[in-house]
Amino acid sequence: MSERKALVILHGKQSLNEEVRAAVESKRKQGWELAVRVTWEAGDAQRLVNEALAAGYRQIVAGGGDGTLRDIAEAMAAQSTRASLVLMPLGTANDFARAAGVPLEPALALDLLDVTPRAIDLGEVDGQVFLNMATGGFGSQVTANTSEDLKKILGGAAYLFTGLSRFSELHAAYGELHGPGFQWSGDLLALGIGNGRQAGGGHVLCPQALADDGLLDVSILPAPQEVVGTLKNLLADGFGIDNMFVRARLPWVEIKVAEGLCINLDGEPLEGNNLRFSARPAALLVHLPEHSPLLSVTVNRPG
Repeated sequence: MSERKALVILHGKQSLNEEVRAAVESKRKQGWELAVRVTWEAGDAQRLVNEALAAGYRQIVAGGGDGTLRDIAEAMAAQSTRASLVLMPLGTANDFARAAGVPLEPALALDLLDVTPRAIDLGEVDGQVFLNMATGGFGSQVTANTSEDLKKILGGAAYLFTGLSRFSELHAAYGELHGPGFQWSGDLLALGIGNGRQAGGGHVLCPQALADDGLLDVSILPAPQEVVGTLKNLLADGFGIDNMFVRARLPWVEIKVAEGLCINLDGEPLEGNNLRFSARPAALLVHLPEHSPLLSVTVNRPG
């Protein structure tokens, strides 16, 4: 099979996206053979990945939001394939792509097909994989309760708007976290476990996260009364909250909570009282920009 051949897996909502169609046609004119498949229902992404790998495709393009990217990344990782992934971000938040420096324009995203792929990590919890971040508490509830209509109108700002409007529902939960050389317990408002840096439409929870260091960045927002009393203003002003986080960088972390903690894995809900998160180092080959902020080492090209 030609090395310049790839399968584009496109979220069904994007099937009529003229910008995507133009980008695919442009790439074909550059000599790439691009086939396009569209998802319709749950399970389609995994099936299409399996079919692509069985057919010998070495590059797969994921066209959709963070959930689509996660589904395709998980399916590829399950096959332990050496095929590589190109991200074509078409969602509302596009959190992983934005943090990684992936262009949001479909044509520029497809140009990453010509960039050498790099091995990056994935996160894992209870057998489920995530590419970007697991969020818990306030942040995950906001993401889950943000309506599609609001996202269409406000874009990523919809998550912040929803968070402020639901502030009265905010409550803390007691949790215990431990990992290698790390121990924390107390009431928490929000939790981020990141392979990427941001979630919920641009909220940076793990500002130093790297996708290729074999570690997960853990960010805990504690809930002393003074934090609860000022959080609404901090969110509205967009500053001042960062120094309140407790942070660690760990290969794995276990969480125990007094009540069921709602977790959001790149848009996929998960709930549990005892959860173990771990990094899967170099689990997936991804075409990222050469100077992506999520890569720890920049490739030195012969000059």
